[in-house]
Amino acid sequence: MKLTTTAGLALALTTCASLLLGSSSALAQAYPNKPITMIVPWPAGGSTDRHLRALADLASKHLGQSIVVQNQPGGGGTLGPGNMALAAKPDGYTIAQYPMGMLRIPHMQKTMWHPLNDFSFIIGVSGYTFGFVVKGDSPYKSFNEYIEAARKAPGKIDYGSTGTGTSPHLLLEELAAGAGVQLNHVPFKGNADLMAALLGGHVMAGSDASGWDKYVDGGQMRLLATFGEKRTKRWPNVPTAKDLGYNVIGNSPYGLVGPKGMDPAVMKTLHDAFKKAMDDPKHLDVLDQLNQDLWYRSGEDYAKWARETFAKDKLLIERLGLAAK
Repeated sequence: MKLTTTAGLALALTTCASLLLGSSSALAQAYPNKPITMIVPWPAGGSTDRHLRALADLASKHLGQSIVVQNQPGGGGTLGPGNMALAAKPDGYTIAQYPMGMLRIPHMQKTMWHPLNDFSFIIGVSGYTFGFVVKGDSPYKSFNEYIEAARKAPGKIDYGSTGTGTSPHLLLEELAAGAGVQLNHVPFKGNADLMAALLGGHVMAGSDASGWDKYVDGGQMRLLATFGEKRTKRWPNVPTAKDLGYNVIGNSPYGLVGPKGMDPAVMKTLHDAFKKAMDDPKHLDVLDQLNQDLWYRSGEDYAKWARETFAKDKLLIERLGLAAK
């Protein structure tokens, strides 16, 4: 008996669907069968690099393959993920950290990639503790002394950050706007470069994540303020910007992404391995050293957060006068 055209078409579609599902399942079972590259868009030795190397090492044990960390600093943390989006295959063998600058810099300048459409969101991981530091022998003993110096010499009191459009930059610009002072911003490629410049006396101060921790604890630097909702456990005597009367709070959450078009089964394999690594006591110890908190988001929730933040931060950048003309 011959199948009708409709019945034949239905059978063909069912067969195709089964083949596709089987192909996806087989791909997931075979993945990974070689090392994975994780792009960290900051110089080696900084707080993000320290964190993600530890996390990658733990996740590799669950994946059964090594994860090779590749530092690609530049563009306020956007160079590495942007290059990945433009050039890497969506096969799960190239992933990257996705810093907040990815959602801000496209509002400030033209980019070759779209911050939402060109990425597959795998997992949300953590957020930073941001602080404002000066050298140990700096004349500024408090954050208010630094601001008063800027009030007396507009545009001549400088600070470094990890790049134009990054959270450490925008936090300080927002605070300066609230204080009615003009600061001279000096951008660096990342935490390690900024810390070296500050220790060498090339900038007066630094706004950055907690890569300054060992220098503060060792007395080479002085921590004048942090930017969290509350004071840190590690430096409880240091005031927050909020304590000092500035309505400026930020922790700049970040996670891991791949190029657009990744197979959902491969994304789940990566997500599950990194989630186990995040919950490992060794990882929690590293976060404690850096005074960072867990910020777990599933891939779906991370993508939703990115969409909402991209829209919200457009208003911040416009308010600070940094939007592209």
